[in-house]
Amino acid sequence: MKWIVFDYGNVLSKSPPEADVEAMVRESGADPETFREGYWKHRHDFDLGTLTPREYWSAVLGRAVAADEAARLDALDVAGWSHPEAGTVALLGELLAAGRPVGLLSNAPASQADGLDQLPWIAAIPHRVYSGRIGMAKPDRAIYDHLAREIGADPAGVVFVDDRPDNVAGARAAGMTAVVFTTAAALRADLGL
Repeated sequence: MKWIVFDYGNVLSKSPPEADVEAMVRESGADPETFREGYWKHRHDFDLGTLTPREYWSAVLGRAVAADEAARLDALDVAGWSHPEAGTVALLGELLAAGRPVGLLSNAPASQADGLDQLPWIAAIPHRVYSGRIGMAKPDRAIYDHLAREIGADPAGVVFVDDRPDNVAGARAAGMTAVVFTTAAALRADLGL
């Protein structure tokens, strides 16, 4: 039986709605465009674990950020990414109920992974790998190799689902079957369910 491993953002969750992004901007006191640009410019390093929350939010805002402010921004960020993609979460629930081997592979900083692990649909996944906890990130081949070792699977026995073509290409280069996520209905068809 093949493993089905899901990405998190834009697969199991929706992108943060504008109201959640605006809440982070208000909390930070930053110019909205400066905030948005910094958020993504430094995100890979945060996901990789090379920046602490204070270092990340300081880089985003271009000023020193205290630990309590970084914690508030992290909490708002987790809340923004906590809106489930209902169709995919329903499919995940069906797979778990059927006893299918399921995992999660997400580029997420360790501090945010802790918050995501509290979400019921994520806590139900027995095997979760987050980039920030292991110092590797998609689409680098090393993270897919780590995932296969972690779940004890031959890469050929893994189907990886991600919304980003570069991450899908990385999984394929590691010997996995991988599909680009567009909708839950399309994913069901891709998985033959």
